[in-house]
Amino acid sequence: MGNAQKKPHGRGGEGGPSPHTDHNSHGSHWKNRGGIAEKYKVNQQDSTSDKGLWNGAQGSGRRDSKGARPVGGDGSNLDAPCGALPPPLARLKNEGNLFFKNGQFADALDKYSQAITGFTDSGLDSPEDLCVLYSNRAACYLKDGNSSECIQDCTRSLELQPFSLKPLLRRAMAYETMERYRQAYVDYKTVLQIDISVQAAHDSVNRITRLLIEQDGEQWREKLPEIPLVPLSAQQHRREEPPSAEVLQARAEKAKQHAAQKAEVCFNSLKQEGNEFVKKGLFQEALRTYSECLKLKPEECPIYTNRALCFLKLDMFAEAKQDCDSALRLEPANKKAFYRRAMANKGLKDYLACSSDLQEVLQQDPNVAEAEKELQEVTLLLRQSLARGSPSNPRRTVPITEVVVMLLKSEHDQMTRLFDRLSAVDSDAFSKNDVQNLANKYI
Repeated sequence: MGNAQKKPHGRGGEGGPSPHTDHNSHGSHWKNRGGIAEKYKVNQQDSTSDKGLWNGAQGSGRRDSKGARPVGGDGSNLDAPCGALPPPLARLKNEGNLFFKNGQFADALDKYSQAITGFTDSGLDSPEDLCVLYSNRAACYLKDGNSSECIQDCTRSLELQPFSLKPLLRRAMAYETMERYRQAYVDYKTVLQIDISVQAAHDSVNRITRLLIEQDGEQWREKLPEIPLVPLSAQQHRREEPPSAEVLQARAEKAKQHAAQKAEVCFNSLKQEGNEFVKKGLFQEALRTYSECLKLKPEECPIYTNRALCFLKLDMFAEAKQDCDSALRLEPANKKAFYRRAMANKGLKDYLACSSDLQEVLQQDPNVAEAEKELQEVTLLLRQSLARGSPSNPRRTVPITEVVVMLLKSEHDQMTRLFDRLSAVDSDAFSKNDVQNLANKYI
C-alpha cells in the first residue's frame, strides 16, 4: 500500500489529484469537484459557444475557393473577432476555445500560450483581452491537474483585472486541490463578495471551515490571510436582496406621485388646447380634447361645464345636460352648470326645468343679464305650451306631460314653489288655479 496516493481531506470521495502528483504533467485530468462553479467554466465570455476540431483538426486561415470564411468542424467561424485582438491572435484564441470544448485541454493550452506570446510580442494595450487569455489557460491547467501553473496564470489575470470572478474561482479551486485551505478560503470569500449567488463557493467555504477548525483549532481565523474588501464597482453580479415591505411601499408611493405629476402636466396641456379650440370656434375638436382631460381627471368640474358648452354649440342638448348634472354633483352651487343646463333644457323644450335653473342662477347672482333675458323668453314659451294644452285644444305637447310628471313626483309644497316662481316672472300669466287644474286634469 506504499504506492497509494493521499486524497485531500473533505473531498467526499469525488476524486482529484494528490498533492504528490506531478503538476507538470498533462496526463491526468483534474475532476470537477461536486459541480463547483459550473456556470463559470470556460464557456461564457472566455470562450465561444462553438464545438469542433475533432481529433485535433484545424481550419485553414485562408478563404476557400468560393471566398467563404474558414470554419471549424462544426461550422464555427475561427476568424470571429475577439475583443481588441488582431486577427491572428483572435484565431488562436478561437481555436483554443474549440479545443477546450472538445476536451482537448493540452491542445487548447498550446493555442492560448501562443496567443499570450503573440500578445506580449506585439505590444498590445488591452489588459481585458490578456486577462481572459491567462484565465482560459489557467482553466486548461486546472483540467489537467497542474494546480501550481493554474494559480500562477490566475494571479497574472487578476493583476490585469482585479476581482475578476473566473480567475478567483479557479485559483480557489487550485488552492483547495493543493490543500492550501487558508488561501482557498480567502479566494472563495472574495468570490462571494462579488457574487453572493455562487452556491459552489458557499459549499466550499463551509467545507473548508470545518477543515481549518480541525487543523488550527478555535483560533483558525487568526491564521487566515487578510480577505480583501471588494469595491462596490466590482460587485457587478451581486444578487439584490428582496426589498422589504417598507421599501416596496415607498417605491409604490414614488411611482404614484410620478404618475400623478405626469398626468397633471398632460391634463393642463389638454385643457389649454381645448380652451384654444373653443376660442377658435372648433367645438368638435374642443369636445374631443376635454374628453381626454376627463380620462385623466374624471372629478374635474370645470371640464364638465366646458364640455357642456361644446355640446350646446353642437346642438347635443341631452349630452350637455348630462355633463351639467355631473358638474353639479361635484359642485352643487356651480352657477355655470345651472345656466348651461338651463340652455340644454331649453333645447330639449323642457321649459319648466329651464325656468327652474335660470331662477337658481338669478338667486345666486341677480345681475346676470343673460339669465334674466333667457328667463323672460322661456316664460313666454312655457305659457304658450300651457295654452296649447287647454281643454279647448285636446292635443297635448311633450312639455305639458313633463310638467304633470314633475308634479306627480314632487312633494305637496313643490306646487306652491312652482307657482311662486312662475308668478314672480309674470303674475298675470299664471294663477295657482291654472297649475292645480293642469295637475287635476292629468291625475
